[in-house]
Amino acid sequence: MPVVALVGTLDTKGLEYGWLRDRLLRSGVDVLVIDAGVAGEPRITADIPRAEVARAAGLDLSRLRAGRDRGSAVTEMARGAEEVVRRLHAEHRLHGVLALGGSGGTSIATRAMRALPLGVPKLMVSSMAAGDVSPYVGTTDIAMMYSVVDIAGINRVSAPILANAADAIAGMAKGYAAASAAPPPVDGRPLVAATMAGVTTPCVDAARERLTELGYEVLVFHTVGPGGRSMEALAGQGLLAGVLDLTLSELADDLVGGHFGSGPDRLRTAGRNGLPQVVSPGALDMVKFGPLASLPERFRDRHFLVHNPSVTVIRTTASESAHLGRGIAVKLRAATGPTALCLPLRGLSTLGEPGGIYHDPIVDATLFHALRDGLRGSTVQLLEYDTHINDPAFARATADRLHAMITG
Repeated sequence: MPVVALVGTLDTKGLEYGWLRDRLLRSGVDVLVIDAGVAGEPRITADIPRAEVARAAGLDLSRLRAGRDRGSAVTEMARGAEEVVRRLHAEHRLHGVLALGGSGGTSIATRAMRALPLGVPKLMVSSMAAGDVSPYVGTTDIAMMYSVVDIAGINRVSAPILANAADAIAGMAKGYAAASAAPPPVDGRPLVAATMAGVTTPCVDAARERLTELGYEVLVFHTVGPGGRSMEALAGQGLLAGVLDLTLSELADDLVGGHFGSGPDRLRTAGRNGLPQVVSPGALDMVKFGPLASLPERFRDRHFLVHNPSVTVIRTTASESAHLGRGIAVKLRAATGPTALCLPLRGLSTLGEPGGIYHDPIVDATLFHALRDGLRGSTVQLLEYDTHINDPAFARATADRLHAMITG
């Protein structure tokens, strides 16, 4: 029978977890209740009590409860819960994880969920789910469900939400258990990661089609912050044959203060791990913000565009482009594997190609000059094409270049 783990603090949410457990049992799955609470006494009996969770973190529960630092206690119990679910999964005793909570409970449970491989069902019902959930989700496949009301009793609002969550994880666990019992044949094609934004979609679609013809399976990541971080994380796990990093817009957001940056490790992992990589400065002609109301006042005199109701963009300047070029060159020079930089000289996006509102050859030339200057004397292949980025010829050329690197 599929097993769903319930990870939570049974001192504050015991009644709610008891309700979830009963609902899951009626749905035809087994349940393991894991108590990660510290303060008060648990309101229901756990299958894996809090003392065992604390021991999994290398700690004694009584000493942990005697401390006055709640933040440290929550952190340590989260670490213990992580070790417990990791062990259960290794022992084939876990087919899904469900949790509910506020900020503390969400922090504990999602740390445990992030320890599990991709594909293991993970569902977090949280009062925090309508805000920024990136600290909880990280680069994993956690599903977040907004609880609407706080997790404080079973009522006419919370009951249907928790019922949906229980039914959802039960269905996912059954599917995961069935797939684990009869896994599909292993796809022997090499994996390649590619980066894409809406303004580079034609390029990446054409490159993906070419790589598929050449025998690769292509994973495409949306460069809106989490996408870039997820790609970097995957590049560090030894699963990829190469990286087609054609969209670097997150770097512009990090530099200028846009809303979709991915942090300082962007464009480092493939090079650090010696992976073949083909890079292009796609979408570096813009910085992305949220809705128009979120655009800072200092950028209101820039050429901004409401890309859609959720995204507003501004054109990068010559000085920003030069800074980006120098930074990219530094990162590429540090690569330990074969690396190529492909420059589409006639435009970096659908907005920046000839006829587009951000087409500005002078600003683009500033970027290209900084890249050429920064890579002079390095082992990075610098390839220039008299096309815009979304020209099918450019897309095929980048795909063929990566294939040559991988096979050569």
